[in-house]
Amino acid sequence: MKEALVMTRRDQRRLAAASQVVARKATTVEAAEQMGVSYRQAKRILKRYRDQGTKGLQHRGRSRSSNRRIEEELKQEILERYQEKYSGFGPTLAAEKLEEEGLEVDHETLRRWLLASGLLQRTRRRGPHRSRRERKQHFGELVQLDGSHHRWMEDRAGESCLLCMVDDATGLAQYWMAEEESSEAALEMLWEWVKRYGIPHSLYVDGLNVYGARRQPTVEEQLEGLEARGPFELACQKLGIKLIVAGSPQAKGRVERRHGVMQDRFVKELRLHQVSTLEEARRVLRSGFVEKLNNRLALLPASEADFHYAPDPRLDLHRVFCWEQLHTVSNDWVIQHRSRFYQILRENRPLPRPKDRVVVQNWLNGSLHMYFKEKEMKIQEVVTASRVRKAG
Repeated sequence: MKEALVMTRRDQRRLAAASQVVARKATTVEAAEQMGVSYRQAKRILKRYRDQGTKGLQHRGRSRSSNRRIEEELKQEILERYQEKYSGFGPTLAAEKLEEEGLEVDHETLRRWLLASGLLQRTRRRGPHRSRRERKQHFGELVQLDGSHHRWMEDRAGESCLLCMVDDATGLAQYWMAEEESSEAALEMLWEWVKRYGIPHSLYVDGLNVYGARRQPTVEEQLEGLEARGPFELACQKLGIKLIVAGSPQAKGRVERRHGVMQDRFVKELRLHQVSTLEEARRVLRSGFVEKLNNRLALLPASEADFHYAPDPRLDLHRVFCWEQLHTVSNDWVIQHRSRFYQILRENRPLPRPKDRVVVQNWLNGSLHMYFKEKEMKIQEVVTASRVRKAG
């Protein structure tokens, strides 16, 4: 009994063209055009047709196993390992983790396997239409900064905040883990960026009080003709960074998309390490996780020019990344700050007079510093009777 020959539409088209040439009703050039192949390929097809008949027109790889075929045992091992350790992971991330264990599989192959076995469901997302904004041309020209509140450690801890800075031109990102999106966390985050890359040209941020000041100016600020400025806003002003406030989350699309990546990958990374504290989460960020992610997602900028610049070496960055307020000297040379009293010592030179205004700074390391005419003053805390009673 002869084996039935299954012909595809391509095979049928080739058979019709080859038959015309054999019957001397068409030339090889015309057959090549009809089959949609080159002249040399048409000659090879015609030769196989003359030697083998209709069977010679079939693709020679039909019914043969692919050289890239994965053995069924390895496929089952990969699927079992996925269910055991990486359930819920997307195919791309799961393929990366499996490769680290020596189980190498292409992420699209894994996607097909997971869909076929019911371990992955197709999801379709469709958002509102928005016009595309091209990336900036230079590294450091525009850096987006935002925080994402999420249960990063799932049920092992409460909600916390992951701050992300991402360069618009390259997609290079930096992260900082904190309890909440606060001025302190934002200052620490920016300081780390400045130490690593330099001072960026501009920052794109939310209109939150963390990044600006939604308050009325104090009496001291009004007397000096100053506007109300929050610590982060003031730090950017000292460094010459242009602060741009976004009108919507979509305006910060680069950093918002990175939040989505981290809510998938970072959550699962913390799950694999069973992380339950902020300090442990920071260690994971510092252990190479961020570098690996940047290697996968970051791009080369369109221009080689770097818009970052180095801070002035004479500038003490502790005095930049801090809380700063103006205070008025009382008649007995005392400054009241955060419900505490500080005596300005007589040996200060220059010595401020009563009603003069001095700069008071709280540094990120917790220390307090006071300045008059850009020179730090010697002070001593005054312990009042009410504080003694409260301490007792």
